[in-house]
Amino acid sequence: MSHRREYEIAFVGLKPGPHEYNYEITDKFFSVFQQQDFHNCKAKVKLTLDKKTGFMLLKFEIGGQLEVTCDRCSNNLPLDLWDEFNITVKMVEDPEIMNGQEEDPDVYYIGRGDSHLSLANWIYEFINLSIPMQKVCDFEKMDGPYCNPAVREMLNKLDTESGKEETNPIWKGLEKFKNLDQ
Repeated sequence: MSHRREYEIAFVGLKPGPHEYNYEITDKFFSVFQQQDFHNCKAKVKLTLDKKTGFMLLKFEIGGQLEVTCDRCSNNLPLDLWDEFNITVKMVEDPEIMNGQEEDPDVYYIGRGDSHLSLANWIYEFINLSIPMQKVCDFEKMDGPYCNPAVREMLNKLDTESGKEETNPIWKGLEKFKNLDQ
């Protein structure tokens, strides 16, 4: 079985009702995609496929862990993944036209004659969407076990220096208006 074929489901022979699939995703999975902003991926994807007449409901549950680079200190930061995504797959005559016109990203069309459903692109997308935009060590104190102490010290030094800067004299007279509503 090729690497890509293991992420395909032959849904034609499935009986109506729910079916469950589990996938273990590692860095090897992402080798066919572009360079990733993470490494050491150990994700688990649980897919529940509920086959109905003319459509399928897919529920992806993403879990696991991977490592990202902290946006503040540039150290490796382990990150837990947990998210859920739902896709409705409808069977139609002209799936290309329907997919081009569909505005809802949670609806996807396939041809009535199709027999396999490819999941690799969805798994790739959903794992990437499970990663937060801002990847930082402990946000409040920035003293987590993964935070780079040298960078933390430099940032604290810069923070105290910026507090000493004078405020712009243009804003000086506005303090008297601050508590007028009270």
